[in-house]
Amino acid sequence: MTDVFHLTKGTAPLLFSFPHVGTALANDMETRLTDEALKLDDTDWLVDQLYDFTASLNASTIVPVHSRLVVDLNRPPDDTSLYPGAQGTGLIPMTLFDGEKLYRDGTEPDESEKSERVTRYWRPYHDALEAELARLTTVHGQVLLWDGHSIDAIVPRLFDGRLPDLNIGTADGKSCGAGIGEAVFAAAKAAPNYSSVLNGRFKGGYITRRYGEPARGRHAVQLELAKETHLRAGNPPSLDLALCAKLRPVIRSMVEAASTAF
Repeated sequence: MTDVFHLTKGTAPLLFSFPHVGTALANDMETRLTDEALKLDDTDWLVDQLYDFTASLNASTIVPVHSRLVVDLNRPPDDTSLYPGAQGTGLIPMTLFDGEKLYRDGTEPDESEKSERVTRYWRPYHDALEAELARLTTVHGQVLLWDGHSIDAIVPRLFDGRLPDLNIGTADGKSCGAGIGEAVFAAAKAAPNYSSVLNGRFKGGYITRRYGEPARGRHAVQLELAKETHLRAGNPPSLDLALCAKLRPVIRSMVEAASTAF
């Protein structure tokens, strides 16, 4: 455990990353953010708790402490766009998903502060992620990195219409071995009452694309969940226990499908 992330080391060739569940703010951000930003609505609320079965799989997990509003761990350090031409949020977000500004006028971070955040929060998380992948690959030869996320099903600024419930991303098949994405998708499609897509609007963020190297035995899959599949509305929201009881076996079946496909 550190003040930046919590890493739990398992014995299976399986690592779960939850880069957007943190809620802590840095420095004096609480006095600088707008009232709307302080709600932290763009957080992947409680996704790590939704995945309460990781220990039973003997998996490793890495969970950040700080909010994506401090620095987005799923963006590249040079802040290049993951989806060129599409609206998005950057490495150091300046707007919310709906396009509203994050900071009160005149309080935006300067380049020095942005650089410090990358050094202080982004780099340690990724160093630890890389080290754990290296450890597991050395032991097992191959490893699955599962990157867990959630998002509102309707965000007009970022995409048209409504997202499916289960959005699987493998960078169009580049982040994992042949057949793994398809096996995950087949498990999702077999689940009643959930819509799903493979490499739709979300094809995997920086973590999936950077660490998914099947030629090195590293297979990465991102799952972006519609928040309504597991959350009860509130400020902050809470897990809906009934919904979670239905969803958890589905997610586990998708993870197991991936794990048995390499």
